[in-house]
Amino acid sequence: MTAVAHASLAAEIVRVAKLGNLTAAHLAEATGGDPSSARRWLRGTRAPAGVHAIRALELTSLVERLAQVMQAAYIPIWLVKPIERLDDRRPVDVIRAGDYRTVSRLVASLEGMPVS
Repeated sequence: MTAVAHASLAAEIVRVAKLGNLTAAHLAEATGGDPSSARRWLRGTRAPAGVHAIRALELTSLVERLAQVMQAAYIPIWLVKPIERLDDRRPVDVIRAGDYRTVSRLVASLEGMPVS
């Protein structure tokens, strides 16, 4: 990844973390990265690479969509609580395991509901 791409990814992570009220712990859990790295991502001084970058982009996509169907303050709670439709797994765990599509389908079912 080029320096420009790293800077863009770092900026995207910062933007979406603010949108979804995400902490470094949420980023670390969803990406499999360590909390100290996730703190650097949130400061915009580093960007994830490899599989961590892929998971971070998946997370940003989901958070943008979640912000359309739930209050931003609830997004971090939703990401870490067991969800029955995910076989009582937490969305961050499913994302970290590389199963973005399963969480995406669940979010798609929420998108059909009115925003409250």
